Amino acid sequence: MSSSGALPQDRRGRPGPWPPAPPPPPQPQHLSWAKRTGFQSRVSGESSVTFSAPNSGQVPLSRPSEAPSDLESGPAARPSSALTPPPAATAANADQQPPPLPSARTRRKDSDGGRPNGQAAAAPLPQLLEEEDDAPERPAHVKYELRDSPGVFPIGVYGFQHYISMLGSIILIPLVMVPAMGGSPDDMAAVVSTVLLVSGMATLLHTFCGTRLPLVQGPSFVYLAPTLAIINSPEFLGFNDNNFKHIMKHLQGAIIIGGAFQVLLGYTGLMSLFLRLINPVVVSPTVAAVGLSFFSYGFTKLGSCIEMGILQLLMVVMFALYLRKIKLFGYRVFIIYAVPLALGITWAVAFVLTSTGVYGYKGCDANIPASNNVSAFCRKHVLRMKSCRVDTSHALRSSPWLRFPYPFQWGTPIFSWKMGLVMCVASVIASVDSVGSYHASSLFVATRPPTAGVVSRGIGVEGVSTVLAGLWGTGVGSATITENVHTIAVTKMGSRRAVGFGAIVLILLSFVGKVGAFIASIPDVLVSALLCFMWAMLCALGLSNLRYSAKGSSRNSIVVGLALFFSLSVPSYFQQYGIHPNTNSAVLIYFQPYNVASHGPIHTGSGGVNYVLNTLLSLNMVIAFLIALVLDNTVPGGRQERGLYVWSEAEAARREPAVMKDYELPFKIGRAFRWVKCIGL
Repeated sequence: MSSSGALPQDRRGRPGPWPPAPPPPPQPQHLSWAKRTGFQSRVSGESSVTFSAPNSGQVPLSRPSEAPSDLESGPAARPSSALTPPPAATAANADQQPPPLPSARTRRKDSDGGRPNGQAAAAPLPQLLEEEDDAPERPAHVKYELRDSPGVFPIGVYGFQHYISMLGSIILIPLVMVPAMGGSPDDMAAVVSTVLLVSGMATLLHTFCGTRLPLVQGPSFVYLAPTLAIINSPEFLGFNDNNFKHIMKHLQGAIIIGGAFQVLLGYTGLMSLFLRLINPVVVSPTVAAVGLSFFSYGFTKLGSCIEMGILQLLMVVMFALYLRKIKLFGYRVFIIYAVPLALGITWAVAFVLTSTGVYGYKGCDANIPASNNVSAFCRKHVLRMKSCRVDTSHALRSSPWLRFPYPFQWGTPIFSWKMGLVMCVASVIASVDSVGSYHASSLFVATRPPTAGVVSRGIGVEGVSTVLAGLWGTGVGSATITENVHTIAVTKMGSRRAVGFGAIVLILLSFVGKVGAFIASIPDVLVSALLCFMWAMLCALGLSNLRYSAKGSSRNSIVVGLALFFSLSVPSYFQQYGIHPNTNSAVLIYFQPYNVASHGPIHTGSGGVNYVLNTLLSLNMVIAFLIALVLDNTVPGGRQERGLYVWSEAEAARREPAVMKDYELPFKIGRAFRWVKCIGL
């Protein structure tokens, strides 16, 4: 090996195990699962024989000299030899590795503290990074990393960019939920303002006391299906007056119970034990089923004004896919702002068509229900008017400029054990979703994966955030927004200071009543078109967790396939049981799947037990989670084949200053809780 430590041109080095361990002698291996599935390190180079940490379950892998090409980005870039290894690493490798092997190379970052080459760096997500980087062999990078403090102006710009790119994830849930509860546009504006406030508070709480990763907390789609099931409970179907506040008080009680259960799951250390059962093969179908479960709402609602809905859907797909690599002023603005750009353009087109009278029908009023219209002509077109016109909501004119959301603004919460139990199960699914986001985001911001204690601490803080959501009355629980992983990959922004700045802006905007009213005035058809895209992306992000496992494994394919199929088939059986084709129902067609508690197949002596079992077994994500959890933990399979998440070891993390700075609680408050082993490093 050359004494200069220059990197050969034909292959790249890869760090050794972490914590450092003396490597065994190299042995030739057959083509491994990692090579067949493309699971390769992209943080640093890779030598021909590598050794992973003992807890990673990996074996020495052989690698041909040519890396697989990225079909999307074009020919692979030639490795650069400009970077040289640290002197200590060069000396160590010179003594340990045989002369034919190239010296390993590592990349120094502000967030890794200049870790020596003998310590392994976790591999980032290869597929998302290859999608955004021009050269697939170029190391992953973000503009501002976890602990960077670039200045006030960059923090403001990138924080604003981060939240705008996630606009759909934050504001769309209230636009679906409030109309289902019978709420008025003013109620919707109030709920949107409350969501902005709670999202800001929960994000700041997670940034300081949770995992400390740059993850936005907000209303999660995981809680939407259980919320719709509670909204369509049999006891609420007969209400005519004040049904919004009455249902909201029941939701608040259920959300508080679910949040309290999640607090216990995190802070008692049960989550650390639960992590042994959670891995990519479990997370992938569970998260994907969350997106697939709303197929009956998406295009069904979009079809009420088909031309505007299709235009909205095509616009967001064009920006996110066809124009994603076009740069303006050095930024891929189309993929970063795909949702707000598509919404703004389509909304402007709808405004022009409304102003020119295209959706105006003489003598008809969109605010009069179709059932109250005497004219058959108006009954035929009133739904189209409400869906296509942009002036049917009066919230913007009637809402105040200043509004202060406060706890119990809808009244005193009503606690029901059966609804609370449904939310407890939803909080478990939300925790599983967050585990995948924690692991993926830590790789994107170039730090080591968190320890099991840090994960437990993050889940506990998410439970506290859900309790806050119940106290303020957002209608759904709070959790890590799954789309955050894609946002970090696209925006290349991993600074928690920027995320915290955006959270403060959300809190300030929640006090401006016109902001919530403006969001509440978005036409329903545009909301449904955006949700079609958001739920599809959520499904894709769930399936992308399979990159950590052996994707060519028939075992994993069968487990994921069974989980996804039965997550659609079993709930369909529960939802259609006892329903006759000609039955007239007061529930809208796209909300009927969540009315299963009144006609499900389970009939026991207890009405509460019937409610809980019929509701839970009709939720797609619950079925996917149960099947994947049981099969993956009972069907034999190797650690590499299953792709188990590798979490940092607590003792090794305490010996590395960079990891301590990434995950240690601020202001030295963590010292007071060092005796709590289950939630610390």
